[in-house]
Amino acid sequence: MALTREQMAQRVARELKDGYYVNLGIGIPTLVANYVPADMDVMLQSENGLLGMGEFPTESTLDADMINAGKQTVTARRGASIFDSAQSFAMIRGGHVDLTVLGAFEVDVQGNIASWMIPGKLVKGMGGAMDLVAGADNIIVTMTHASKDGESKLLPKCSLPLTGAGCIRKVLTDLAYLEIEDGAFILRETAPGVSVEEIIEKTAGKLIVPDDVKEMTF
Repeated sequence: MALTREQMAQRVARELKDGYYVNLGIGIPTLVANYVPADMDVMLQSENGLLGMGEFPTESTLDADMINAGKQTVTARRGASIFDSAQSFAMIRGGHVDLTVLGAFEVDVQGNIASWMIPGKLVKGMGGAMDLVAGADNIIVTMTHASKDGESKLLPKCSLPLTGAGCIRKVLTDLAYLEIEDGAFILRETAPGVSVEEIIEKTAGKLIVPDDVKEMTF
């Protein structure tokens, strides 16, 4: 069974480490804030100028002026800092973010990512994604494995305009966790109840299936 958005966020949260500075992109990545382990000190960064995002607010903690890059209301944890976007992008471009979590329309076997434009459709645009993929070494892409029409989003070559070239090494889809090495997707984990055969069928790019593929647990 395919992972829910919340389960995808839970799985990404397992990649967090104590002391990390983490940027969460728009969409599924924002949910990771709800699954940071209680005993772990992680600072979540938003390119609109907030370092130290907390969980999404309850009705009692809602502050309409406290938002993330996707214009969702958020909370600020103890020790948070607020600053202008110029300083925020200086952090990003300077390589000071330890982990970046982004959504995408397509990823290919060369680690290219397309996440900002679909010709003929209205989308939000580039935002800070180009700076994030250029300034970060550790990036996880979260996305559905295939489109609503069943077309694979893990491709031999991206068909949409690129956000960044050769920068992606880890992909978490609703079906699997994969790494990209030497021009191929390498299957590392399957979602609970999802067969390797289904993943092979829905992966258009070259896929390597090792003998030690694990099933995710929640």
